[in-house]
Amino acid sequence: MPALKENSSEVVQPFLMGCGTKEPKITQLCLAAIQRLMSHEVVSEAAAGNIINMLWQLMENSLEELKLLQTVLVLLTTNTVVHDEALSKAIVLCFRLHFTKDNITNNTAAATVRQVVTVVFERVVAEDERYKGTIDQPVAVQGNSNRRSVSTLKPCAKDAYMLFQDLCQLVNADAPYWLVGMTEMTRTFGLELLESVLNDFPQVFLQHQEFSFLLKERVCPLVIKLFSPNIKFRQGSSTSSSPAPVEKPYFPICMRLLRVVSVLIKQFYSLLVTECEIFLSLLVKFLDADKPQWLRAVAVESIHRLCVQPQLLRSFCQSYDMKQHSTKVFRDIVNALGSFIQSLFLVPSTGNTSATPSQTGSNASGNTGSAQTNPGVLGMGGGATVLPAFEYRGTWIPILNVTVQGSAKATYLEMLDKVEPPTIPEGYAMSVAFHCLLDLVRGITTMIEGELGEAETISQTTTETTSLPAQSSEQQDLHSVSDQSEKELVSRAVWEEMVNACWCGLLAALSLLLDASTDEAATENILKAELTMAALCGRLGLVTSRDAFITAICKGSLPPHYALTVLNSTTAALSSKSYSIQGQNVQMISPSSESHQQVVAVGQPLALQPQGTVMLTSKNIQCMRTLLNLAHCHGAVLGTSWQLVLATLQHLVWILGLKPGVGGALKPGRAVEGPSTVLTTAVMTDLPVISNILSRLFESSQYLDDVSLHHLINALCSLSLEAMDMAYGNNKEPSLFAVAKLLETGLVNMHRIEILWRPLTGHLLEQVCQHPNSRMREWGAEALTSLIKAGLTFSHDPPLSQNQRLQLLLLNPLKELSNISHPDIRIKQLECVLQILQSQGDSLGPGWPLVLGVMGAIRSDQGESLIRTAFQCLQLVVTDFLPTMPCTCLQIVVEVAGSFGLHNQELNISLTSIGLLWNISDYFFQRGEIIEKELNKEEAVLQKQAEERGVMLNRPFHPAPPFDCLWLCLYAKLGELCVDPRPAVRKSAGQTLFSTIGAHGTLLQHSTWHTVIWKVLFHLLDRVRESSTTADKEKIESGGGNILIHHSRDTAEKQWAETWVLTLAGVARIFNTRRYLLQPLGDFSQAWDVLLDHIQSAALSKNNEVSLAALKSFQEILQIVSPVRDSEKPDTPPAINVSVPVVVGTTTATSLGRSFMRTDSIGERIGRYNGSEPPVITDEIEDLNLWWAAWNSWYRIGSESTRPPITCDKLTFIPSQPFLTALIQIFPALYQHIKTGFSMDDLQKLGVILHGAVSVPISSDASPFILPSYTEAVLTSLQEAVLTALDVLQKAICVGSESMQIMYPAIFDQLLAFVEFSCKPPQYGQLETKHIANAKYNQIQLFAPAEWVALNYVPFAERSLEVVVDLYQKTACHKAVVTEKVLQNIIKTLRIPLSLKYSCPSESTWKLAVSSLLKVLSIGLPVARQHASSGKFDSMWPELANTFEDFLFTKSTPPDNLSIQEFQKNESIDVEVVQLISTEILPYANFIPKEFVGQIMTMLNKGSIHSQSSSFTEAEIDIRMREEFSKVCFETLLQFSFSNKVTTPQEGYISRMALSVLLKRSQDVLHRYIEDERLSGKCPLPRQQVTEIIFVLKAVSTLIDSLKKTQPENVDANTWAQVIALYPTLVECITCSSSEVCSALKEALVPFKDFMHPPASKGGGRTSKITGLKEDRDQKINRRGTDS
Repeated sequence: MPALKENSSEVVQPFLMGCGTKEPKITQLCLAAIQRLMSHEVVSEAAAGNIINMLWQLMENSLEELKLLQTVLVLLTTNTVVHDEALSKAIVLCFRLHFTKDNITNNTAAATVRQVVTVVFERVVAEDERYKGTIDQPVAVQGNSNRRSVSTLKPCAKDAYMLFQDLCQLVNADAPYWLVGMTEMTRTFGLELLESVLNDFPQVFLQHQEFSFLLKERVCPLVIKLFSPNIKFRQGSSTSSSPAPVEKPYFPICMRLLRVVSVLIKQFYSLLVTECEIFLSLLVKFLDADKPQWLRAVAVESIHRLCVQPQLLRSFCQSYDMKQHSTKVFRDIVNALGSFIQSLFLVPSTGNTSATPSQTGSNASGNTGSAQTNPGVLGMGGGATVLPAFEYRGTWIPILNVTVQGSAKATYLEMLDKVEPPTIPEGYAMSVAFHCLLDLVRGITTMIEGELGEAETISQTTTETTSLPAQSSEQQDLHSVSDQSEKELVSRAVWEEMVNACWCGLLAALSLLLDASTDEAATENILKAELTMAALCGRLGLVTSRDAFITAICKGSLPPHYALTVLNSTTAALSSKSYSIQGQNVQMISPSSESHQQVVAVGQPLALQPQGTVMLTSKNIQCMRTLLNLAHCHGAVLGTSWQLVLATLQHLVWILGLKPGVGGALKPGRAVEGPSTVLTTAVMTDLPVISNILSRLFESSQYLDDVSLHHLINALCSLSLEAMDMAYGNNKEPSLFAVAKLLETGLVNMHRIEILWRPLTGHLLEQVCQHPNSRMREWGAEALTSLIKAGLTFSHDPPLSQNQRLQLLLLNPLKELSNISHPDIRIKQLECVLQILQSQGDSLGPGWPLVLGVMGAIRSDQGESLIRTAFQCLQLVVTDFLPTMPCTCLQIVVEVAGSFGLHNQELNISLTSIGLLWNISDYFFQRGEIIEKELNKEEAVLQKQAEERGVMLNRPFHPAPPFDCLWLCLYAKLGELCVDPRPAVRKSAGQTLFSTIGAHGTLLQHSTWHTVIWKVLFHLLDRVRESSTTADKEKIESGGGNILIHHSRDTAEKQWAETWVLTLAGVARIFNTRRYLLQPLGDFSQAWDVLLDHIQSAALSKNNEVSLAALKSFQEILQIVSPVRDSEKPDTPPAINVSVPVVVGTTTATSLGRSFMRTDSIGERIGRYNGSEPPVITDEIEDLNLWWAAWNSWYRIGSESTRPPITCDKLTFIPSQPFLTALIQIFPALYQHIKTGFSMDDLQKLGVILHGAVSVPISSDASPFILPSYTEAVLTSLQEAVLTALDVLQKAICVGSESMQIMYPAIFDQLLAFVEFSCKPPQYGQLETKHIANAKYNQIQLFAPAEWVALNYVPFAERSLEVVVDLYQKTACHKAVVTEKVLQNIIKTLRIPLSLKYSCPSESTWKLAVSSLLKVLSIGLPVARQHASSGKFDSMWPELANTFEDFLFTKSTPPDNLSIQEFQKNESIDVEVVQLISTEILPYANFIPKEFVGQIMTMLNKGSIHSQSSSFTEAEIDIRMREEFSKVCFETLLQFSFSNKVTTPQEGYISRMALSVLLKRSQDVLHRYIEDERLSGKCPLPRQQVTEIIFVLKAVSTLIDSLKKTQPENVDANTWAQVIALYPTLVECITCSSSEVCSALKEALVPFKDFMHPPASKGGGRTSKITGLKEDRDQKINRRGTDS
């Protein structure tokens, strides 16, 4: 190959010659061969020269032109052998071919020229690359226009230099230096070539000074010169007026010049600063309205090319705007663009208007309707599509899609083939200008923000490095830092200048476009530009410009002319007109076009006065989204303009009807003011997005620095204040935007809540929560409580448990809410407390007092729901959180719980709170030791502090230890509740108080008991007693609502009675169970007296319930075991070795069914209470005093209550039976303690009370319950008790000393008095009582006034009688009994029922009286006989005789319905009495007074004569005759009459008299009977007569028996005669028909056999006669017997 190359001249020669033939075919072949050689690079320089010469010839002959161009191109591109002259010749050849007539050749040549020029410069680049290592000293280039080449350049560079210089010559229409042989040249082509070289090979010009020189000296002057026609030309000015005709601008050249300028500025700005200033000023001028449309269009395109190069713009700013005396080029460019845009709107385009109807201009003034329909709607085959466009005041400019964002793709600068100015479509220039603005903003902001970011990161790293303690490198560090900051200051100055230079123009243009834009995409771009500018200004701290951009966005968001003071004040300068409504400054915003925007929402403006509705267009919504975006992404740089942003958002949110929801997020809500808010579906889908962005905006506040955050908070607070001012005085829905967003901001900034807590909560507390508008308030509270809850749940660092200050800071606003009286606020507050407790209760620690304070701050008048919620919180605390709170807070819990008990809104709450107090007490008890320890520790600290300050420690119940004080507080609270106006509360509180003291009182120190007794219990008793005695007696209709009240509780008095009962019982129980604790206290006896006094006043109250209960309490305290003496004492615990007796009580604790175990032994307890002192000994004497005090009280109660009333009316109070029963039942227990000193006097007192008690009648209402039915003989419990009392006494006397036994008679008296009641019921004062039987049957008058019913005293009297008999049986021989005539008294008393007999109220009475009399006499008579001589019984005998007389011959008639059996029973009783006389009295007649015996005989006589009463009916007569009785009387009489004992003739006479009478009567009766029997024939005789005859027969037989038994000397002969005289009459009766008479007759006849003995003298016949008689009689009888 090399060899071939060396000889290439020879090789080429034949082909060259072939070309010389000018034969087309040969030429073609030769050229192809030459090309083949060239492509193998085997052509030497010489050969190449030859080839070029040959090609020149062909060119001149116009042969194979395309082949020529091809060959040149191959020759030059394959290698670098062609240069200098050959090169220039080759280039000229191409130029010449370019200007031939053939179009194809022309174009091919032009392309070849371009390629060749490029090749030449590429060679320079390659050459530079080769020689890169060797540095030559640049030689100063002379400023000469040396025609020949520059010697310092290397070969390729020299060629290029020559070529470029000649191109400039040619364009300037001068002769070329190097391109010899050029014939013609066009400027347009020259400019194109210049542009492509400058554009493609800038480095050649920048590296070689020779080339730079060319630029400055040749290119720039050339361009400026060529521009001149454009500069001078004014469109529309007349040419004739100027002397020389102005050359018209020529589009192709102008356009190419602009391209060159663009390249110069872009590539060589640094070389050509001054020249560029001129170029730029020219560009700005070309935008003027008086320049041709096409010129303006290409100028705008050129400017666009600059605008996409931010670094270039930055250089402009540095080089011109920042120099003092320089043109402000950058500012001018921006302003020019702005005015260019404005001019397009203001001057209707005079250029060609393409497809748009021309009437747009004329339409501007008039009807909007047509303006809305015509422009922008192109009819296209019947359908209509809306073109994106700008429209302002009727000028409609379509937006064409001219360029891709960020690249300046020009249209008219590329029209290199056009010679005539093209028609510019309407809107083209506007679209390009619009894109210029956008790209300008985008470029600047991207660049500055990038650099800012770098600067910030560098400064951060440097500050970090400087903070390291590096001693050695300190100097150099400081140095680098100062360098750094200097550099930063410089660049910051540039950035600020750039922004300051451009913002006004940008804002003006963008605002106008925003106003005019009808296309969503365009609007979006404009807004994006405004947003980025605002953010940039913010970052650079340029407040004015930042606020201006933000204001523009804000205005775009709101409906036109919307009255928003904040915005208007910032733009007051823009508007001259302003007027004021309602004192609010409102400015007219420059009127916007009737923007043809789709209205997407109609809403109400947020204003004081209703002002109709306003409309939001989709553009407003778009602006709003931008605003949100701005705030979201650039919140940190907004500073004071938060105010603007938030105010606008608030209004928009209001118009759109977004309402805050949970956590402050806004949700679409229905407007309250009716159907004023109308939203289209388009916006409905947007709303969630908007509300979401809104929320995110405030979420992002967590990334703001502290200062920005404060700006945000302040802005929200002032917005909120405005909204509140608007909401004053009307109940319109307020704007809650600010409050909701304060909440959101607080929530997301929890990690640094301390910074903003005070301003945030302060505003909510002092302003919002106290606002009169309820909705506003509600939200204030919602926000505040949500913040507090969030603050407590947030995991702070350090945690809250270690940061008490923060915890209290967070809780404090919760407490402050208590100062607000609005109930809705308080409800929120309490709900918050409840939630805090549920989530944070365990970790509240020092926050407890605050939380409890909130619950405790609720007052009764604050409504039920409030109290209920507060109470729920308290319940939660007591059930779950007592163990977690500091013990010092327990007292607060007690107080709060107590305060709920006192609330009178809701009974259940009060009752439950009492339950809580019980639970609390239980808790104290279970954890007593822990609490005590903690409280003591705390107490020590407080004590110390108090001493340091020199003050007394002040707390309730002070001297007591702190744990006891806690208990006392609890007791005191319960005590207060015990006197609450509501009965249920009192009852519950009372039960709880006593249960608590009962169950847990043992935990108290001994000394504290003194306080419990005097300050708690007695104080309570006093208050209850006072309230009870003054309570109202009016009937309460119902218990609130529809609760019925039982009649036993239907007055306040009755309800208080219940309380009194409960309290008294409770106190008594404590005295009873805790006696061992109370007695060692010094003043036990005073306490005892006070207690007795209370019992007494209660017992004497005129209320049955209270009085009865008082007695129960009395009973309870009497059951107290008296102190155990040493001998009986339980084993002393080994812990205490003391010889003194120890007082030990029983350790029982009565509580609500709780078993209560004490862990400490009695000994420990005594040790604890007494410390080092020996245990106190209770003196027995003192003990007796207590009992005697009790007896005195008992006596006072008894005498007061049983004393009959003086006057009697319906309202007389009469004690009830249960009361009296209880009263009497107390006595036995009491007596056990006082028996040693019980005297006769006391017995007297007792008797009065017993008698009084038994006499008290009962109310007829109660009688069915107390009284047994009349027929049952049962005692009432009162009567039982009375007898028991006497029984106890009697038993005590029985074992007592002699001195006591004198009390027997008194007891007998008492009992006998009771016995009398059976016949004479006692009177109770003047009270009229009904007999029980009557009361029973009058039950129909249910509601008659209270009637009093006397009791059925019969059973009682009878029982008393039995007791008397028993007692008498035991004590008959006692001296006192004998002396005091007890027997006589008994008989005297018994005489009453006995004499009444059948008239007794109860039949049993007289029967019992008889049997008792018999028993008593059987014991008493022997005693009486014993003491006959002493005369102690003298008065008894007559009494006894009268008693017998009254009983046996009673004046009362037996009842009609008495049966035979009954009658016979009664008769047998009479018989018993007679038998007693015959056995116990008559035999001892010698010891008995004679008168008495006489009386007895008379009585017997009377009894034995059978007196017949004529009043008996026939049927009854038989039973009325006491045959048996008469018989016994008769027998006794006879026995006594004929006994030897007859002492006086008188007695014998009586009996003899009686006998003769009797016998005579018998004779008469028999005679009459025989007579009647005969007459009656078959008819039986009357029963009465039969009975009579039978009796007579029996009497006869009895008499004969008696006479036989008697000593013969005692019987009178006369008597015998009378007896025998009866015999014949008896025999007469044998014929009678009655079998009964026959058997009686038999008995009467049998004794007569003793009279039948032979006579002493002669007269046998007589004897036989009698015997015959006798036989005859016997036969008759026997016969009769067989018959019957």
